[in-house]
Amino acid sequence: MPELPEVEVVRAGLEKHVSGRTIAEVSVLHPRAIRRHVAGEADFSGRLAGERVLAARRRGKYLWLELSGQDAVLAHLGMSGQMLMQPEDAPDEKHLRIRVRFDDDGPELRFVDQRTFGGLALSELVEADGTLLPSTIAHIARDPMDPAFDPVAAVKALRSRRTEVKRALLDQTLVSGVGNIYADEALWRSRLHWARPTDKLTTKQGAALLQAATDVMGEALLAGGTSFDALYVNVNGQSGYFERSLDAYGQEGRACRRCGTPIRRDPFMNRSSFSCPRCQPKPRLTRA
Repeated sequence: MPELPEVEVVRAGLEKHVSGRTIAEVSVLHPRAIRRHVAGEADFSGRLAGERVLAARRRGKYLWLELSGQDAVLAHLGMSGQMLMQPEDAPDEKHLRIRVRFDDDGPELRFVDQRTFGGLALSELVEADGTLLPSTIAHIARDPMDPAFDPVAAVKALRSRRTEVKRALLDQTLVSGVGNIYADEALWRSRLHWARPTDKLTTKQGAALLQAATDVMGEALLAGGTSFDALYVNVNGQSGYFERSLDAYGQEGRACRRCGTPIRRDPFMNRSSFSCPRCQPKPRLTRA
């Protein structure tokens, strides 16, 4: 699933291409693409027609288009969702799910999703911690790239949970934007094992971990994000190339760039965690 850098790349592209434009017509080509919009296809398409897109916004891994009518189009990219800008006469993609046409001569917006885990939905905008957010994600915490992010409060929140540090880092109500990839990278950079109990995490270690997460996501953003296959692309269909800079995630068996020890893969929450056994020693006592 795309994490903060990948979603920010898409957001920036949408901001450039759709901000200030008025929606003329919306076509839903697959019902699963709007399954989160419980009012159905006719309501979704009808309410969007005539709306002007004010801006493309993001918090953490969540992306939405702010509309003139006080609503937002919340996009869930899932595992394979793509927001593409295409000329109206371009051939339809094989997995095209939603088409958004505008009232000008510019490109149309297409939501393409091979696995149909993602989708779009209308959500009311509400005020949360001084910011307008779609109501369905109003509980999501600020991310480390948010100008109003409070690292001191975030470290305190992480240390207050009685769990493993990686589980806490992935909790979007504590710190948003970090997923499996950048959690492993941040833990490697800060020399922390994913299973370290949060109540054993010092304030200094917590601050270093969040700074590492901020740094690695910033570097990934400059590289256009991490693309392991053709499913994650920007609005122009281009892949990111941060994969070649990963130090831990997906590097099982490869030599740690710091000490040369082979990177280890452990099962974690139906996924995997990657770490260096030497640089990130496993704590003697772990909490189930």
